[in-house]
Amino acid sequence: MGNLLYLIAVILIIIWAIGFFAYSAGAIIHILLVIAVIAVILRVIQGSRN
Repeated sequence: MGNLLYLIAVILIIIWAIGFFAYSAGAIIHILLVIAVIAVILRVIQGSRN
């Protein structure tokens, strides 16, 4: 499950970066970035327990 969250976070960050540099982003891309950051934080928290 942790690997899946990490993969989703990386994909969302890449999508955000593409949107950010293409200037065609909008609020949706920033929401995706927030979701990616939350996924990374969850991964770190879950990783420290195991």
